[in-house]
Amino acid sequence: MNELFSGTVMQSTGSWYEVRTSEGEIVRCRLRGQFRIKGIKTTNPVVVGDHVKFIIENDGCGYITVLEPRKNYIDRKSTNLSKITHIIAANIDQAFLVVTLKEPRTSLGFIDRFLVAAEGFRIPTCLVFNKLDIYTEDEIAEIAELERIYEKIGYTTLRTSVVNGEGIEMLKQRMAGKVSLFSGHSGVGKSALINTIEPALDLKVGRISDVHNKGMHTTTFASMFQVGEGYIIDTPGVKEFGLIQYKPEEIRDYFPEIRQYNNMCRFSNCTHTHEPGCAVQQALEDGEIAPHRYENYLNILHDNDMNLAEWQLR
Repeated sequence: MNELFSGTVMQSTGSWYEVRTSEGEIVRCRLRGQFRIKGIKTTNPVVVGDHVKFIIENDGCGYITVLEPRKNYIDRKSTNLSKITHIIAANIDQAFLVVTLKEPRTSLGFIDRFLVAAEGFRIPTCLVFNKLDIYTEDEIAEIAELERIYEKIGYTTLRTSVVNGEGIEMLKQRMAGKVSLFSGHSGVGKSALINTIEPALDLKVGRISDVHNKGMHTTTFASMFQVGEGYIIDTPGVKEFGLIQYKPEEIRDYFPEIRQYNNMCRFSNCTHTHEPGCAVQQALEDGEIAPHRYENYLNILHDNDMNLAEWQLR
């Protein structure tokens, strides 16, 4: 009988998986037969960050036979199969969503959809406003307003620049000893940030398309790297972040500023859209809830997959 080994998936290319054992050895593995996760319809049954057990056959190839229970994961709709989900990564301690105001511009819809996905497992998320060296005074003021909005509802924020080093040490401190997921649009500078944190990784850095002023994909597959006592999960840049179908009461819970009013409305099943005596609508009117956040709540509630590229930071 083959010996059973334990490890963590460090990279997935769809058919091959690089698994790191507790001794630090990397073993290339495949899935055994029709490997499936019970109850989860997903394009990728095993993902970066998963803890697995595997055997090694006589040919030297590893075969994953067991997927350990996940403590959490972040997923989104598969781009081509809207009813199928694509899991980005699993067993995450925290997420860093890298945001830029230009080259390329990050949409507010994208930010809020990512935050909803993270809230599903209460994954702490930090908004990293990157490329601080290229912004005008007005754009810096815009960042300050966004920081105010998101910090007020419980998210942390950070300003960074790989050009002048702003925020890099603080980013390193926040990552220490944790499994950190990096996500964002293509071209926002995820790989450049990671290279600055750990130059030995030497990740490929892309350029911005002159035609569309959008980021060009450089990271093809999600990968995990050890940095000090912690780990970084670098993910491919995504243009849109389509959410899986949530129940209305789940969506209410995944917006912290709305969640705090859930028990204050006249009706216990209030959707916060049209009902009389709605505490959320009153809070919106009083300026306690940011209009764009409420608008994105409605879009997600009504499963309105708007063109996120057009819903820009203003």
